Amino acid sequence: MVEDELALFEKSINEFWNKFKSTANDTSCQIVGLRDACKDSFKALAEKLNVKLQEEERMVDTFLEYQNQISKQNKVIQEKKDKLLKLIGEVKSKRQDLEVMTANIKDLKEEYARKKETISNANKANEERLKRLQKSADLYKDRLGLEIRKISGDKLQFIFTNIDPEHPESPFMFSLRLNEERDYEVSDSDPHLECLAEFQENVRKTNNFSAFLANVRKAFTALVYN
Repeated sequence: MVEDELALFEKSINEFWNKFKSTANDTSCQIVGLRDACKDSFKALAEKLNVKLQEEERMVDTFLEYQNQISKQNKVIQEKKDKLLKLIGEVKSKRQDLEVMTANIKDLKEEYARKKETISNANKANEERLKRLQKSADLYKDRLGLEIRKISGDKLQFIFTNIDPEHPESPFMFSLRLNEERDYEVSDSDPHLECLAEFQENVRKTNNFSAFLANVRKAFTALVYN
């Protein structure tokens, strides 16, 4: 009985071992297959990852290139902006200069207009004074033997006659003009009168030209009788 049981036990062990080896071989084959499949999968994944990395590297290079171009364009834009701001500043400065020049021109025009009006008024006043002088000359021509001539230098020459009883045609003369201040300026008396400067000062103060002529004639007469 014991031998039979031992033989049966040994038989059972052998069957179990054979089944185990068969199962182990199948499992080993499956493991090898899985290992090869994993290797193939890993290889394919590695290739895909490599392609993806290369694409990403190209994308990074492209991005860096774009970034470099954008940086250059920003630099050019900034330079143009600076030039534009400088140009705007120059335009504003020139506009201010133009406004100042326009204001100066306006002031000059106004000053010119005032001076022109002043000169025009002075000329009118001079014309009126010359007219009065002419009237005085006409008035005293016959009575005082007075003749008035216009000579060079914008002067009037006053010539008296009928002063010397012995030589009634002998001339006694002086010259007169209006200076830059529009005042009477007397000169060139013949014969010379020492008091002519005093008479000039009086006629400037009083503007009484008739009295001036009368005083000059009296002074020439006094020379004759002295």
